[in-house]
Order: sequence, then structure tokens, then C-alpha cells
Amino acid sequence: MIGLLTIAGCGRSDEPSSNSTINKDGVQEGRRPRIVTTVGMVTDIVREVAGEQCEVIGLLSEGVDPHLYKPTREDVKQLDDAKTDIIFYGGLMLEGRMEESLKKIRQKGKKVVAVAESLAPATLRKPPEFEGHFDPHVWMDVTLWSQCMEFATKSICDFDPDHAATYVARADLYKSRLSKLDAYVRTSIASIPEQQRVLVTAHDAFGYFARAYGMEVKSVQGISTESEAGVADVNALVDFLVERKIGAIFVESSVSDQSLRAVIEGAGKRGWKVKVGGELFSDAMGAAGTYEGTYIGMIDHNATTIARALGGQVPEGGFRSTEQAGLRIEPDATTDGVGKDEK
Repeated sequence: MIGLLTIAGCGRSDEPSSNSTINKDGVQEGRRPRIVTTVGMVTDIVREVAGEQCEVIGLLSEGVDPHLYKPTREDVKQLDDAKTDIIFYGGLMLEGRMEESLKKIRQKGKKVVAVAESLAPATLRKPPEFEGHFDPHVWMDVTLWSQCMEFATKSICDFDPDHAATYVARADLYKSRLSKLDAYVRTSIASIPEQQRVLVTAHDAFGYFARAYGMEVKSVQGISTESEAGVADVNALVDFLVERKIGAIFVESSVSDQSLRAVIEGAGKRGWKVKVGGELFSDAMGAAGTYEGTYIGMIDHNATTIARALGGQVPEGGFRSTEQAGLRIEPDATTDGVGKDEK
């Protein structure tokens, strides 16, 4: 691994560098490559790799549901701008209403990269209710998202080979942190009593999380929030909660909690009290500038919130506290989730 670097997000300056020139093809040289991204999870991994070497512009802000988001005229302008060199998006139909615009821009010859579509099909979920399509929520499995980060790194290096060593160094450092995060999540979820390892949410965004970290997952909606929960869906989930004696369900920051409130009310009428275990980040990260507004912070928050609400044991400050203290998390641990001193 290449030495430690401080990673910072790129600014949004549209000004060329002072030593820029125009080459014989009329292309401006000497300016930072401009990268436009869609959802926050993609934006974050790209910024971690690109650092100050690139200008990175994220289109979707915190709390925005990508399944329902319709690109604005300004979005399309940013994507199609001659100064935009690369576009990164999730893919696998995550950005449903934006993908048509992305396809048209790709046809014009611009570099447009769907990071999740770099993964081997065998690693992807293909739930029957998604009508033959893959589940796009791959960032919920830290190992898979690390692979997506590596693919994004290769795409940036291919475009800007002069600075490839810098991009690879940043990617190596970030990959190491993701490996530690993955171990923390495994340990945290393993600390939940086995019969309580059931994650109930508004829509089915946590399938990869459940598969990777050993949980059963239930939702009142399907994978896309464009589908609506019916009375039968609500009643089926109420039956499940009452029968399994599950006492906590989770709302999502970018999805209405209306259907889950109906589930809680329905369980109450059956004599079973269900509480909201906390708010999870599913299709969008936390507010910009906060820890939860980073991919690592998002996953740390989710895993820590889930473990605490379902009877698991985790450090007071979550993964961030173990990372700051230099603790090592054992991925196969079944104790209280607190790491050991790394000597």
C-alpha cells in the first residue's frame, strides 16, 4: 500500500488553471478534469479517489430518492457540458428517470460509467419481484462497493494517466479503511441475538446488507420506491412481526414512513408493541459536511443503529471511535463488537 494521504473532496471551481493552454484540437489543457456524479454514495467514492486533482460535482443532494428523481434542466446541462469529462452513476436502474438522459449523452461519445455494472453478475441479487432486473443497492455490501471504487479508480486513471499513481495511492488507502469497516459491520451484526437478526424497513434496499452480514430482511415495499404498499402488504408484515416477536423496525431518511406507521399501528391492535429502532440511510447519505454524509459514516451509522436497536453490543462511538483509537475489529468475533488493540 502506498503511504498515507489526507483525502479531501474536490471543489466546484469552473475556472481553468492559470497555466492552461488550448491544444491544436481546441481542447483546454492544464485544467482539472471535471467529473459529474449522481447519488451521494458514488460521489463520495469518486471524491476519495480524485482528491484535489479533479473537480467533482454531485447532482443529487442528501435525502433525495434516486428512484423517483427527475433530472432538472440544470442537471442535464451539467451532464452534457463540454467541460464535463467523465460521468459516474450507480446503474442497474437505480437512477430510473435519469438513465435515459445518461444513455443519450453516452451515445454522443462522452465517458459515462455505471459503477455497479462493473460487478460480476454472479455477485448481484436478482429478486423475483424486480421483474428480471438486478438489485441496484450494491453499496450496502461494503466489499462490493469497494470493488466499485476500484473500477471507478481505473476509469479515472485511464482518462488521466499522468496522475494515475496519485489516484491509486488514494484508492489503496480508502480500500484499507473499507476493509476495516466491513469487519466492524460483521462483528456488530453478529453481536445481535440470532433470533433478533431481522431487519424490517420501508422498502427493500437492504438485501445486499442482509446477505453479506447474516440478517433476514423484510420490507413493506419492493426494491423501487415507485411501488406502493397495499393493505395486504401491511397486514402481512404485521403478521410476521407479531409471530416472530420482533420489537423494532426502521424508517429511512429518503423514504416516507407512512406505511411503517401503519404497520406499527396494526401490530398495536394485535397487542404487540413495535418501536422505531432508528432512522437508516438507504438510497441517500446524511447531510453534506457531516460524518453520516460520507459513505463510511452512512454504513457505520446504519450498522451501529441496527445492532443497538436489536439487542447487539457496539462501541459507544461506533466504527469511527474504533478507527480513531487504532483498534482492530475481528470479523469473526461473536462477542461485544469492541475491537482489540492493534499492536
